[in-house]
Amino acid sequence: MKRGKENINKSTIKNTKQSGNADLPRTAEETNIRKVVRCPARLPVNSADVDLKDDDIYELPTFINLIVQRYEGETCDGPFHGEGVACFEGGHMYKGMFSNGHMDGLGVFTQAGGLKYEGQFVHNMLVGQGTFTWQDGSSYVGEVQNAIRHGTGTYTCPTNGVSYTGQWDQGKRHGKGEVYYNQDKTSWYKGDWVKNNREGWGTRCYPSGNTYSGEWKNNLRHGKGTMSWLKLGQQYVGMWQNGVQHGRGTQVWILRRTDASQYSQRNQYTGDFDLGQRSGQGTFNYAGGAIYEGEWRNNKKHGKGIFTFEDGHVFEGEFVDNQMVTNNLNGNTAPTPRPGSSILGPDMALNIECLLEKIPERNRDTERREVECVVLRQARELRSVYSFYSRLGHAPSPDNSFLMSRLQLWRLLKDCNVHHHGVTLTQIDHFIRGDATTAEIHSPFTPMLLRRTLSCLVVVAYHIYHKDMVSQNHLLSACFSKLMTDDILPNATNVKGFLFRHPDGAVVAASYLEKCWEVYQDFCRVRAEPREDRTATCRHLLWMFKDLHLLDSNLTTGRLLQIITAENQDPLNLSSCLDLEITFLEFFEVLLGSAEVKCQQVSPSGAEIKPRSDLPQTSDTAEVSTAQDVEGQQQDRERPQSAGPIDGGKGVQTTGMRAKDHEGEIWNQTIHKFFNHFFFPAFEHYQLVSRNMKQEKLQQDSQRHIAVAQARQTAR
Repeated sequence: MKRGKENINKSTIKNTKQSGNADLPRTAEETNIRKVVRCPARLPVNSADVDLKDDDIYELPTFINLIVQRYEGETCDGPFHGEGVACFEGGHMYKGMFSNGHMDGLGVFTQAGGLKYEGQFVHNMLVGQGTFTWQDGSSYVGEVQNAIRHGTGTYTCPTNGVSYTGQWDQGKRHGKGEVYYNQDKTSWYKGDWVKNNREGWGTRCYPSGNTYSGEWKNNLRHGKGTMSWLKLGQQYVGMWQNGVQHGRGTQVWILRRTDASQYSQRNQYTGDFDLGQRSGQGTFNYAGGAIYEGEWRNNKKHGKGIFTFEDGHVFEGEFVDNQMVTNNLNGNTAPTPRPGSSILGPDMALNIECLLEKIPERNRDTERREVECVVLRQARELRSVYSFYSRLGHAPSPDNSFLMSRLQLWRLLKDCNVHHHGVTLTQIDHFIRGDATTAEIHSPFTPMLLRRTLSCLVVVAYHIYHKDMVSQNHLLSACFSKLMTDDILPNATNVKGFLFRHPDGAVVAASYLEKCWEVYQDFCRVRAEPREDRTATCRHLLWMFKDLHLLDSNLTTGRLLQIITAENQDPLNLSSCLDLEITFLEFFEVLLGSAEVKCQQVSPSGAEIKPRSDLPQTSDTAEVSTAQDVEGQQQDRERPQSAGPIDGGKGVQTTGMRAKDHEGEIWNQTIHKFFNHFFFPAFEHYQLVSRNMKQEKLQQDSQRHIAVAQARQTAR
């Protein structure tokens, strides 16, 4: 090797290609357009932050056949070899390692215009880890392949605040990555990219503070997602198409109120959207308690619909541009009054006509007034209970007010041990059915207004206590007073079960409700009796776990039965519970309890997290494989949960954790693991096998019919 200074005129280093792409953002921040569309009752329905196309990030230059004007450094038998400095025609310069006449190893290439690359070279090609620096201070640090950003890297522009960190593919953002669009990092996107476009799943925070989390396509909100408008106090959860609400969704209007507010719920619309407007079938629940169910067009009530007023009056008929059409000659379109006057406010008005029909007509008005008096005396406690349970499973919100669902009502009834009075939750659903459809009475998502919930409690009180109170002067009020004294007040807000034990864990678990509801419905169609009102039993649930091959050395049949009967009045009497119908809440909580047993975790200290110890114990060797075996053996706010431990040893408690902070995280991991690695894959496999078996049977039947037909033809 020879070291020294050499002046080389017009030498050429070929195939040095440094290319970038011109499709990356160059500007400091995205331009946002916000459209506000007003709807009736002065409620804004649509205010979307719309992203314009990103401008370009600085393009990488291309150099081909660079001509060396001067070289200073080491050589070996002529070619550049070792450390040296090469100056090229046009003012470009390279300082670094050479090998056999090629830039090879670590080096710094500086373009005449000021762009600098510092990193690895392989045979004149930019490969490996490197840093590009532009004249204004913008830089790219990361992986480079064939002079193109490829792999993982970070682009930063200090003058405008734009930065991207994540995956690159052939010079384009592709894969997982996050981009900030301004200096104070209030405008950002974190999620999936496809060829420089936001595509897949991601979260976008706009400079206004509005956020969107969901699916994207070609830089637009597209698919399923959630948008929250901070200043407008609105949230939309549902389907999107090309950046606007389109399809099925739910829009809520968050009313910032004091604790002493008259209303316990929000304005909420659930139904069809068309290009950002309410259009099609939908239900609007007003904060005051009124409800509209029917057709919509251009954000207005238009077509056939039913409007229920706050006091219970009902109008059913035609609507045109939000107006009721009342000039029907049949006279059936005027609001239908509820019999009798009420001393309760419109949001608490009771609908107990089904009970009053059991009372002699001369006593009905008195019975109504007496039970309304009891409700009025307990109004504060009842509102508090309603508010508490309606928040379960929800992340904190500015107004902390939600509309109770049937799922939360089931939890309230179970917490108050109503199912210990010889009735099941499914029977209670039928007691309070009213005009609801079969789908509504079994759906966990059916909304339960305050007045509907109170009516439910009065109906439940009658069915479990009317035989004991038959001698009382005012039967309904006596039954309801006993329910409040013996069941509601001592037990409400003392949350049991697996679902709502951790505030954060409940939110995570609730994200699986919709898909599990689909499984439950399919499960009922396959296993339940062939009737319109199909519900599952505990026996069916055992069969499902067996069919899905979810039982193992941890989750044995005996252990599964302990989970199923954990909240029963007599948990050791297993045979008595096998044919009891179960609601979706009970189905879902069995899944969560099974997750905790099946997916045992390890604490940060290294100790194994043992399954819950509060489940009632059966025989240690109770290992059975079928429900028939079980029968044979038997014959031989912001905390949305209670602060203290569950009383009586029947509530949800977790042992083996030294730090409570870790408990919630372990629980979340357990939920994700069970559903994503065990339950959903097992169910999908079971469906696939079932479909294949059905197709195979159809093919066999078809072949059999063909064979029979051919045999008959031959015989002729």
